[in-house]
Amino acid sequence: MGSGDTATAATFTGNRALMLEEALIFEIGSDTTCGVDLPETPRGASRLGSLARARPIGLPGLSEPETVRHYTRLSRQNYGIDLGFFPLGSCTMKHNPRLNEKMARLPGFADIHPLQPVDTVQGALGLIHELQHWLVTLTGMDSVAMSPKAGAHGELCGILAIRAALEARGDARQVILVPESAHGTNPATAAFAGYKVEDVPATPEGRVDVAALKARLGPDVAGVMITNPNTCGLFERDLREISDMVHAAGGFVYCDGANFNAIVGRVRPGDLGVDAMHINLHKTFSTPHGGGGPGSGPVVFSKALTPFAPLPFVEKTDEGFALVEEENAQDHHASAFGRMVAFHGQMGMFTRALSYIMSHGADGLRQVAEDAVLNANYVLRSLEGTLDAPFAASGPCMHEALFSDDNLAEGFSTLDVAKGLIDEGFHPMTVYFPLVVHGAMLVEPTETESKAALDQFIGALRSVAERAKAGDPSLKSAPHFAPRRRLDETLAARKPVLVWKDAPLAEAAE
Repeated sequence: MGSGDTATAATFTGNRALMLEEALIFEIGSDTTCGVDLPETPRGASRLGSLARARPIGLPGLSEPETVRHYTRLSRQNYGIDLGFFPLGSCTMKHNPRLNEKMARLPGFADIHPLQPVDTVQGALGLIHELQHWLVTLTGMDSVAMSPKAGAHGELCGILAIRAALEARGDARQVILVPESAHGTNPATAAFAGYKVEDVPATPEGRVDVAALKARLGPDVAGVMITNPNTCGLFERDLREISDMVHAAGGFVYCDGANFNAIVGRVRPGDLGVDAMHINLHKTFSTPHGGGGPGSGPVVFSKALTPFAPLPFVEKTDEGFALVEEENAQDHHASAFGRMVAFHGQMGMFTRALSYIMSHGADGLRQVAEDAVLNANYVLRSLEGTLDAPFAASGPCMHEALFSDDNLAEGFSTLDVAKGLIDEGFHPMTVYFPLVVHGAMLVEPTETESKAALDQFIGALRSVAERAKAGDPSLKSAPHFAPRRRLDETLAARKPVLVWKDAPLAEAAE
């Protein structure tokens, strides 16, 4: 059959074969019906007084089959790592080994409670202690705080430790320097902690301008927050020199470790003079973005900051494993700045991360970084002649390839390329970030994608980019094959419609 009108003909249902059109749950159900038959119950006197509901709640009633089909159909319209390549730059959306999930669901890990007596959770504490050891070993640092929940939370933990160290020596420094190539949460974290934030410019090749940083150092600078590898996908090769300069000026070095996936097993941040660094367990050690639950962002500390690390943490004693939760003036916990959370961290993420580390081993973790970097460079060089690659001349990239929209036809932008990729069956890459590159397109292929998968993505991106360079007008209205056409994301974010308004449900809900 040809690709004429038949391919785009409307259907009575709105469905297109297995691409099912799904209405809102309020349109499917009715507030006058219920999916469950309940016996009439005698009504007693209400104790709600004036708080009693005077009109129906306005929720739709659905049967079990209707409910299951609704959410199953919605799930088919979602994109996930189990469906295909997820090229989000700076997010490390890689395959999550199912072994890790099996371990996280074992009794004793999945079903424990944070208020259980310590002697009933010795296995879990032992796992946390083992993970602490490997995180310190892999980073070359002195200690680790396990409780921070994710990257930005870890950043705050590190900055608060720096503040505590400065206060302990009576040093009231108030400035944190943040390079242009750092993650956007870095300046936000420093500001949240009460510091004044000042930018450090980048060189034309996308790395920190060491001369400008050196010129700004002084007695008011508490430290520098630097992302390595940075958001341009480049390794900050002058970090050791930067650390020595900052330390000589009396400050501390915070390293954003969100991109640790690119250097794990290859580089120890402690050897580069880093004082604090968070590690996104849910990125470097599988379970991308939490895997349906909280993330986890442990922070490793140098010897200088270890006394100020937050509570709680696990220690091994002659009697077993102890959970240190209180400061003690007689030992090395007396200077802890406090705690980041009410309890101890995210047990599921700890279990997944340790499972990932132990199943890979030292050589496997090194290969993780090597393959991630290899895949990114393959994408970069394969598309270098198609899309503008602003830092291609700076040498090999690390784990992510950075492109811009500089060579597209007039009137076409990164957004058009991203929407065109949806029609090709791919989730778009990260767009308009980092901000130092106009119309940025940041691609992180990760180490778990095969050459065949990358070739398919490269071919699709090249095709869409060529259409944008040729000024193909149909690209301006892409996607055409998604459940919904191009949306106004800005309007949706600023003015979301969160309430269903249609009689009679709307009247009941008001």
